[in-house]
Amino acid sequence: MRGPVRWVLWDVKDTLLKVRRSVGEQYCSEAERAGLKLPAAQLETAFRQAYRQLSRIFPNYGRAQGMNSQEWWTGLVRDTFAQCGVDDPALLDRLANNLYHNFSGPENWEVFPDSNKTLKFCTALGLKQEEAGVAKPDPGIFNQALVRCGVPASSVVHVGDHYVNDYLTSRSLGIRGYLLDRQDRQGHPDVPPQHRLQSLDELPAQLKQDVD
Repeated sequence: MRGPVRWVLWDVKDTLLKVRRSVGEQYCSEAERAGLKLPAAQLETAFRQAYRQLSRIFPNYGRAQGMNSQEWWTGLVRDTFAQCGVDDPALLDRLANNLYHNFSGPENWEVFPDSNKTLKFCTALGLKQEEAGVAKPDPGIFNQALVRCGVPASSVVHVGDHYVNDYLTSRSLGIRGYLLDRQDRQGHPDVPPQHRLQSLDELPAQLKQDVD
C-alpha cells in the first residue's frame, strides 16, 4: 500500500500560468519601441533557435558556469535579435534588459482560471508545494525536491503539461505524475486516462481517490 499524498510539485509555465502574448509578439513590440521593424514570426523563430543553442552551450540556465538568471536570459535576447540583423551592442543590451524586466513582472503573465481553486484545495488538504533549480528533464530536479520533501516518491504528486519533462521523468522516479492536456490532444496513448488531466479542476478528485 502506498502512503497518502503529502506534497504536490508543480510545473509553472503553461500549467499554472501562461504568457499573455507570444514571445515573438512581445519581442516585436519592444523592437518597435526601439524604432525597429521586425516581424513577430521571424523573432519567434530566432528565439527558438537561440534558446536551443544557448541551452546546449550553457545547460540548466548556466548554473554550472556560475551564470545567474538575468545573465542567461539577457544573453538569449541578444542572440535572438542578433540573428535578426541587429548588431548595435548598446541597442542589444537595451532590448535585452527591457525584455528581461518585462517578463519578470506580472503584467506579461496570466493565471489559468483553474489554478487558484486547485491550489487552495491542495492547501486545505495540508499538502505542501516545492520547486527546485534544475532544468527538466534532468531527474535531478525531482531528486532535489524529494530530498526537500523528506517523504517517499509515492507520497508526492507532480503536475505538468510536458509528456517527457513532466510526466515520464516524474513517473520514472516513482512520483505520481499527471499530464495536463488542456487541448485534449490525446497524443500519447501510453498515458492512462487516470494520469491525464484536461483541467486542473480534475486534480482534486484524483487526489481524493488516491488511486493509479
